[in-house]
Amino acid sequence: MFAVHLLAFYFTKLKEDQIKKVDRFLYHMRLSDDVLLDVMTRFQAEMVKGLERDAHPTAAVKMLPTFVRSIPDGSENGDFLALDLGGSKFRVLKVKVSEGGKQNVQMESQFYPTPKEITHGNGTELFDYVADCLADFMETKNIKHKKFPLGFTFSFPCIQTKLDEGVLLSWTKYFKVRGVQETDVISSLCHALRKHKDVDVDVLALVNDTVGTMMTCGYDDQRCEVGVIIGTGTNACYMEEMSNIDLVEGDEGRMCINTEWGAFGDDGSLDDLRTEFDREIDLGSINPGKQLFEKMISGLYLGELVRLILLKMAKKGLLFSGKISTALRTKGKVETKHVAAMEKRKEGLQNTKEILMELGLTPSEEDCIAVQHVCTIVSFRSANLCAAALAAILTRLRENKKLIRLRTTVGMDGTLYKTHPQYPKRLHKVVRRLVPNCDVRFLLSESGSGKGAAMVTAVACRLVSQRKQIDEILASFELSEKNLIDVKNKMSEELEYGLKKETHATATVKMLPTYVCGTPDGTEKGKFLALDLGGTNFRVLLVKIRSGRRKSVRMYNKIFAIPLEIMQGTGEELFDHIVQCIADFLEYMGIKGARLPLGFTFSFPCRQASIDKGALVEWTKGFKATDCEGEDVVDMLREAIKRRNEFDLDIVAVVNDTVGTMMTCGYEDPNCEIGFIAGTGSNVCYMEEMKNIEIVEGTEGKMCINTEWGGFGDNGCIDSIRTKYDKEVDEGSLNPGKQRYEKMTSGMYLGEIVRQILIDLTKHGLLFRGRMSESLRTRGIFETKFLSHIESDRLALLQVRRILQQLGLDSTCDDSIIVKEVCGAVSKRAAQLCGAGLAAIVEKKRKNRNLEHLKITVGVDGTLYKLHPHFSGILRETVKEMAPQCDVTFMLSEDGSGKGAALITAVAKRLHNVGEN
Repeated sequence: MFAVHLLAFYFTKLKEDQIKKVDRFLYHMRLSDDVLLDVMTRFQAEMVKGLERDAHPTAAVKMLPTFVRSIPDGSENGDFLALDLGGSKFRVLKVKVSEGGKQNVQMESQFYPTPKEITHGNGTELFDYVADCLADFMETKNIKHKKFPLGFTFSFPCIQTKLDEGVLLSWTKYFKVRGVQETDVISSLCHALRKHKDVDVDVLALVNDTVGTMMTCGYDDQRCEVGVIIGTGTNACYMEEMSNIDLVEGDEGRMCINTEWGAFGDDGSLDDLRTEFDREIDLGSINPGKQLFEKMISGLYLGELVRLILLKMAKKGLLFSGKISTALRTKGKVETKHVAAMEKRKEGLQNTKEILMELGLTPSEEDCIAVQHVCTIVSFRSANLCAAALAAILTRLRENKKLIRLRTTVGMDGTLYKTHPQYPKRLHKVVRRLVPNCDVRFLLSESGSGKGAAMVTAVACRLVSQRKQIDEILASFELSEKNLIDVKNKMSEELEYGLKKETHATATVKMLPTYVCGTPDGTEKGKFLALDLGGTNFRVLLVKIRSGRRKSVRMYNKIFAIPLEIMQGTGEELFDHIVQCIADFLEYMGIKGARLPLGFTFSFPCRQASIDKGALVEWTKGFKATDCEGEDVVDMLREAIKRRNEFDLDIVAVVNDTVGTMMTCGYEDPNCEIGFIAGTGSNVCYMEEMKNIEIVEGTEGKMCINTEWGGFGDNGCIDSIRTKYDKEVDEGSLNPGKQRYEKMTSGMYLGEIVRQILIDLTKHGLLFRGRMSESLRTRGIFETKFLSHIESDRLALLQVRRILQQLGLDSTCDDSIIVKEVCGAVSKRAAQLCGAGLAAIVEKKRKNRNLEHLKITVGVDGTLYKLHPHFSGILRETVKEMAPQCDVTFMLSEDGSGKGAALITAVAKRLHNVGEN
């Protein structure tokens, strides 16, 4: 028993001694975590260089755009062909991808040899051989009668300007084909395929094998956004934000970047970590000075690294009693498969002995232990270096997403990773140690390079098909110049109909006289009350106007909510609520006993008989209070004040918010004679010549006309540009068939139009993986403010996704791009329609004055105009194009509905006093 223990102790001591001996000899290859974190930092810097336009030409890590913009979403289907060129064998595959509720991939493939005369020959011979193999495969499978989309996995660094084009930068591994570098490999392949008249394929995608790995794993796990290959060569790819890729136009969405990390260190940045053995390997390779990181890591070189180390140790008498065999001196005699065999847990030592004996050596037990440890150090260094570079990529992904913790999947492939018994475990462990804030799943790719090419092609086919369907849907929102001229001309006609006595009753644009007959002249002064009703909030204001050289307007206000039950209750309840709010405000300001002049901003269409009388034509914007339409709202307010019997007010004017906007801007700029609101609702007013207003007595001077243009088109005159989505929104509204123009242009409806489009796209499987969420079915969920947020140029797609997730919409990056496009199409059309309508107004003003050229200011208000990032710009551009003889300045109103009501009241008082005098 003692002898057994003694033997075990001796063997353990022997093993420890041999390990220490090797560790001392190879101490440069033992990399601490601090060194790996440093490598990680260096690689991050290289990534940034490779992505920047100016630094890219000299960057060692090329960070090549692949034009793969999307990972599989599970809806791909069809038959595809794939070619896989890059390893010791060339492969042709037929891949059938089926969806139908169950993701399924079936593959048939055939390997063809790649003899040295092909891998070291010329380009024409290489591509002719590839085409011949494809033709043979199609003949064998009896599929020459059918046209196929084809993806080409070409596992060498290429510069791509689109998915189906790639210029070879340089050969790697053992390929050295003449006349191919700096040429488009897809063009060469297509040229070779044309020689086979019976082969009908459409080459859609050039794919790096690493990208293929990511796409294959992405089909099974949609969290997969990194691909890594550790085989004959090594490389990684990942999904990068477009906004960070200087080399490619556009900043929407993401694109897969082929890092070509094998060249990391070619600029000397890893020289302090390279050993004499690495330098010897490099000098003896077919591409000295290149792919230095790959030469420290990949399967093509690990065996040779081990051989060089063993040779040197033997020469120093540290192994094999200093004896060296011919085989040990021969390049390539130790392969990576031998390294893997020697590192097996149980039979590793026995394998080591047998392999060394095959090399003509007579190893002792000590030699076998030492050699096994050499293999461990070499392969462990490989895993460590890979882990550091991968950790840099994962950190970049996490930082791009602005996450504290990243959850992601890495697709893995390559013979070294798959066949080495310890390699995966070592890699995973080190990665998790280097990036503790990343939860990483490693997913082994099943035939990544071949199946992946088919998946890229399948995704490309899906995206082409989806793009076509999306473009068709969004095309219905595009307005041609002819469409806009037509809208302008029809608006001009409706303006005239509304002003004429015989057509006014049937006109859709009501052209309501406001009895506001002047704009501010700067002499207005005093204290005024203003009420502002036009949405879910009601405001009461005290406005102090000072005249003279230091004219100014000071305002004090309080906001009160209008509950839905009041908005849609009885008229008496609504006006009693308004008076309660006024009482609260007067109490709050300590002016309950004062009888101040009051202007009432009432932002709904009213037919006025004087400035202080206004009969409500119809409710808009969600209001539905009964017993109000046809009634004078000033009388209803006076009656409610009497019922309360606490205070009395001098109601001087009932005002539309659009008129208030014009008056507010007119106070600052006498040239302002138009008011425009683009907010919850949409409307315009302007100063019209009295002689043109047939429905009002008198021909002298001007009067402000409240167009109530929201009803434009209620007679069907713009039905040719209304989409099915507009009709759905109209039918679901409180006033079907009315306010059609407003429903295409205002904030209350744009979000709902977007929601209807998203529902349609989802039903067609073009969004949210075809899954209809409850929130998407909910009317009003997509508020117009979300359009403004989503279309912001400063907003990354990740933030768009967060907005959609807040709405209960589980979106991918691709979904976010589509949603942003939809929002853009809807808001652009709204701005163009408003622009065409406004052009009709300014043209009318020009013709009224018989001017060749008109200079005028438009006062503007409304959340859509103020908050949407592009609405105002598109609107201004459209007015300029549609009314080229008018120089229009747009002036943003400062609280038109409140301040404007007070100014109208002040102007009315001034004009009244002038009349009396």
